[in-house]
Amino acid sequence: MKKLVIANFKMNPATAGETSDLVRSYGEKAKALEKVEFVAAPPFIFLLEILNKGLEVAAQDCFYEDSGAYTGEISPLALQKLGVQYVIIGHSERRRMGETDEIIGKKLQAAIRNGLIPVLCVGETQAEKEAGQREAVLKQQLSQALGNWASAIRDFQLVVAYEPIWAIGTGLACEPDEANRAMEFILNETKKIIKDVKMIIIYGGSVDANNLKGFLVKPNISGALVGGASLKKEEFAKILEIANSV
Repeated sequence: MKKLVIANFKMNPATAGETSDLVRSYGEKAKALEKVEFVAAPPFIFLLEILNKGLEVAAQDCFYEDSGAYTGEISPLALQKLGVQYVIIGHSERRRMGETDEIIGKKLQAAIRNGLIPVLCVGETQAEKEAGQREAVLKQQLSQALGNWASAIRDFQLVVAYEPIWAIGTGLACEPDEANRAMEFILNETKKIIKDVKMIIIYGGSVDANNLKGFLVKPNISGALVGGASLKKEEFAKILEIANSV
């Protein structure tokens, strides 16, 4: 199975030209690698720039309604019509801005309803980790996001990104064994909610070329959600090469 590597550019770069330069470089690299599925997640205004290059794209978020009077929101239906394949939902940075588990669940339903592959982000804070609450937090996030509705839906794909909040943008990546245990828990809990779910789990949180292989050799980790390192050409090229080698 190919390793899924998603480059989350967040609110970068500032121009279409810079975005085009990055994805052209990464796209050419990925096409030469047989064991990697590369997905770019640029700012919304540059989605078409990447789609026109024939690359797979993830939106960084979507709204939970297909249309209506919701100024500033992004329709999942419009994303699907544009040709977007994936959408990141519940990223820790969105949660920090006030996004609740209930809202994340509604967005997840909307993505699936419109044929998008959701990348559901879950993870605990430093305080929750130190209090021994990791599994309780993950269980709540998964149950709230998937609820009772998911078991009634068939044939949808799900990507879960385990991103311990304390590791994001801090340089403090989770230890691979620790991450693998958390992801095994995520897999088992998700299967309790959706018995026949088609899912993979990827790791996010200060991923770089130095630590990626340690994660990818673990049995429950099928890829990476890469943030800051995705904006560094040489670094991300190494990340793609490493993912292809595992």
